[in-house]
Amino acid sequence: MRSEPSHQSELVSQLLYGDCFKITSKKKGWLQITALADQYSGWIDGKQATSISKSDAEEVTIKTPLYSTRLVDYIETPDRELTALVLGSNIGACKWLGHQYDGPTQPKKMDKSNLLKTASLYLNAPYLWGGKTPMGIDCSGLTQMTYRINGLSIPRDASLQAQLGEPLSFIDESEAGDLAFFDDAECKIIHVGLLLENHYILHAHGKVRIDRIDQTGIYNTETQQHSHKLRIIKKLV
Repeated sequence: MRSEPSHQSELVSQLLYGDCFKITSKKKGWLQITALADQYSGWIDGKQATSISKSDAEEVTIKTPLYSTRLVDYIETPDRELTALVLGSNIGACKWLGHQYDGPTQPKKMDKSNLLKTASLYLNAPYLWGGKTPMGIDCSGLTQMTYRINGLSIPRDASLQAQLGEPLSFIDESEAGDLAFFDDAECKIIHVGLLLENHYILHAHGKVRIDRIDQTGIYNTETQQHSHKLRIIKKLV
């Protein structure tokens, strides 16, 4: 998804296989869209989309989503061609597209303890602004995809994710799977990560990595300094 109808414009987010959207306008082969899952808007190349009915799109996105759980997998088209999938693709769309998929999937809603198992699949993925896949992902894409694969829908951006859930006063009150948010000098939320046990955090910074966290923020043992200033911890589930 681009900020403008051009391949040279900023990447603001990504759609994966099975992601459905509403078209709001068209321009020279480009579609301005709003994703059904998180209401995020942007432009996509019209050649990358297939039309289905509104009711079918809502069925795929809201009622019967089913997410792939391998880093890379494949579907088979009606012409017996293979098409690659990435972790977190909504293979619930196979029914409407006539595709076949035989790989593992995640039930609609998993226990909170499964969040860490899912997030660890993204370890060492390179940082990519707007990315949502193991080939490139940003901080809020990482938390959104981790929650999504486990049947929990949260917004795309860290600032909107920070508006959800119950605030916690101290790290020691948190559980693995809670989210920590970080701000800049202007008090704007600019970063998010998934808390682990024993004062560790998994987040996307250069790559998806694990660092220490304290009441000041994220402590990078390689640079021996804090890289992000802690603003708030939220319990979403």
